[in-house]
Amino acid sequence: HMAILRTLSKIGFASLRVGYLLGDEGLIGEVNKVRLPFNLNALSQAVAREALREKKMIDACIKKVSSERDRLFGELAALKGVTPSPSEANFILFRIKGADEIHKKLIKQGVLVRNLSSVIKDSLRVTIGTPEENSIFIETLKKLLGQEEK
Repeated sequence: HMAILRTLSKIGFASLRVGYLLGDEGLIGEVNKVRLPFNLNALSQAVAREALREKKMIDACIKKVSSERDRLFGELAALKGVTPSPSEANFILFRIKGADEIHKKLIKQGVLVRNLSSVIKDSLRVTIGTPEENSIFIETLKKLLGQEEK
């Protein structure tokens, strides 16, 4: 059985926690057996339904996230000691020595990233934000690594 499972995070709706599943009836029936009965609130469903009707807005959001992801990937790849993983999602996973310490220092500077070092050694994950948020993240990381431009 084939299925397609997608989230609306990449189009700017991560906070709604909305996604969809396409598949044959038998597969959907099996998923429904284990799905919680009230797994998504009515407001999130209504907002997602309306958003999906706005194709131009969705395309613009996807283009913006993709563009920022590409920019951020390039910035991370240019830093010594940072190894970003290619991504098609709304985040980038990157390896960096001393990830736990870097994570703490970023938080102290008001920059939130996810520490995934317990799963993948020395790894952090940054979510693609607005151009301004992404610039703050990269400039803060450069300062912490002593690689800021003078």
